[in-house]
Amino acid sequence: MRPDGCRRATLWLSRAMSVLTLEPRPAGKRWLFPRCRPQVAGLGNPGLPGTRHSVGLAVLGHLARRLGVADTWARDRRCAADLAVASLEDAQLVLLRPRRLMNASGRSVARAAELFGLTAEEVYLVHDELDKPLGKVALKLGGSARGHNGVRSCISCLNSHAMPRLRIGIGRPAHPDTVQAHVLGSFSAAEQELLPLLLERATDMLLDHIRERSQRPSLGPDLSEFLPP
Repeated sequence: MRPDGCRRATLWLSRAMSVLTLEPRPAGKRWLFPRCRPQVAGLGNPGLPGTRHSVGLAVLGHLARRLGVADTWARDRRCAADLAVASLEDAQLVLLRPRRLMNASGRSVARAAELFGLTAEEVYLVHDELDKPLGKVALKLGGSARGHNGVRSCISCLNSHAMPRLRIGIGRPAHPDTVQAHVLGSFSAAEQELLPLLLERATDMLLDHIRERSQRPSLGPDLSEFLPP
């Protein structure tokens, strides 16, 4: 049986999603960060923690701990993902861990965005980046997938290139034939020593950008009444 906290989280998520799905948007308006309610999706391969390709999930886990919601993940079968909702000042963040493999993760991301009534601009993707050395983090506002299959899946399913991406450097191996093994492999002992600082830096960059966007004028409903006690 699930712990009581998880059951409450699941019931709350179901209620909140139902309200969002049924409530129409005002005529001629769209919800651009209503009280700043973005979705943050960590891309990776479920069941393969600790690999370079799943560093997006590691960042999301660190973010959940920082926001105090690490124990509130609830599975939602409609989007084949684990969800948690966190408050950040006036912002309300939907955290998402797809349960699908990386190459199909866009289906989970797009379905959750639909359930919460979010546009592509309101969906942050957190993922690994071969062309940046380990320890480097960059925020990119939209653009192509740059060869990343998880991002490509999200672009296809959301039918947009507009998603902000937090790119976490994992470094590119010298020989092209070793790229797949490098991406799917685990961090070395030396690399693992760098991970705590990397996760902290990535989380800071993400939260700073969300805070900045939350200061902009917004439209749409306030979800605070649906937050669990």
